[in-house]
Amino acid sequence: MPRRKPNRKQARFTRESRPIGDVFGRTESGPGGAEDYVVRTVPGSRAVKTYRCPGCDHEIPPGTAHIVAWAVDGGEDDRRHWHTGCWRGRHTRTITRRWS
Repeated sequence: MPRRKPNRKQARFTRESRPIGDVFGRTESGPGGAEDYVVRTVPGSRAVKTYRCPGCDHEIPPGTAHIVAWAVDGGEDDRRHWHTGCWRGRHTRTITRRWS
């Protein structure tokens, strides 16, 4: 018997993407490795605003795929938008900008 394709709702639940609280994302260690972060990938088609990356302090222009991350203990209000490469290199460099 041929396999059925999972519907969209079922496809969202993968090992990496799962509900954390009331949002979907994956958990990864954050900059410095001290705390865990909820991480989501934003495709370029959904990126409609300009953001400033805390990893390199450069702008992320609209239409650019990137990462959104926030501390598990924090909340979605504390989320930061990172270039994908800056997020991957977060363990080898320090954050260039701090928000209070």
